Amino acid sequence: MDRSFHTRRRVLVTGGAGFLGSHLCERLLEAGAEVICADNFFTGARANIEHLLDNPRFELMRHDVTFPLYVEVDEIFNLACPASPVHYQHDPVQTTKTSVHGAINMLGLAKRTNAKILQASTSEVYGDPEVHPQTEDYWGHVNPIGIRSCYDEGKRCAETLFFDYRRQHGLPIKVARIFNTYGPRMHPNDGRVVSNFIVQALNDAPITLFGDGEQTRSFCYVDDLIAGLTGLMETDEAVTGPFNLGNPHEVSVRTLAEQIIEMTGSKSQLEHRPMPEDDPRQRRPDISQAESVLGWRPSVELREGLVQTIAYFDALLSGQAR
Repeated sequence: MDRSFHTRRRVLVTGGAGFLGSHLCERLLEAGAEVICADNFFTGARANIEHLLDNPRFELMRHDVTFPLYVEVDEIFNLACPASPVHYQHDPVQTTKTSVHGAINMLGLAKRTNAKILQASTSEVYGDPEVHPQTEDYWGHVNPIGIRSCYDEGKRCAETLFFDYRRQHGLPIKVARIFNTYGPRMHPNDGRVVSNFIVQALNDAPITLFGDGEQTRSFCYVDDLIAGLTGLMETDEAVTGPFNLGNPHEVSVRTLAEQIIEMTGSKSQLEHRPMPEDDPRQRRPDISQAESVLGWRPSVELREGLVQTIAYFDALLSGQAR
């Protein structure tokens, strides 16, 4: 594609009205890019990007990535896909289509426009891991026929497509495996532990722990994650990944719940429920590759990030959130 008619980067963000996508759109606009935000609003929300609509370099398109999209762009961040079990299990066939057909359509667009393209993959490609912490060369322990498979296997297939387009067509690709991320603009009903616990605590409702609560997660604040995604996109064409992007600080779900109760001054009590099917017992990224190649490491401590996230949900529940 002839780049002579424009000087700014034109960047497409699919899933751009979602939790991560809206923060990414903000960061790209701050860097001077022209941004096209494409979203079908299944889990995304107009409220997440409403403050960007007056920016002349921002364009919003209602679009489902399972259908082709015809735009002229220099870079594509493919974030479109429901990412929480509540949402991706609501219509599992459509979830798989979003990952697989969406990847095919966005890769086809990148091939036509010679754009760099980044796939937002997930730590779920590792399944319930038998290796801890997880490194990028671990192939995973995934149930291909379970209730989480639509998401896990859909993302694994998307990675396959990205690397096959690289091998077959020489496409400049990037693949990021995103671990648990939290922060303002999380969906309040997405079923993830941070948003669940904060909403329950602010309402003085019982905080639901699955199993004994000793399963572990590693929580990365959204600003750190976005810095990792943009840093990866800016690397040389030879750098493809996949890269683990997440916070290596590991905490138990019970510890997280107790910390949120303390920080909110909540009267909530812990309530135990049976473990969901195929829920991983432990999850922590090995980020040594991102550190050495990208020079990236998260800097926001869990407590600091929770302060911002609790403030967001407090405002949301009182009708004051942006």
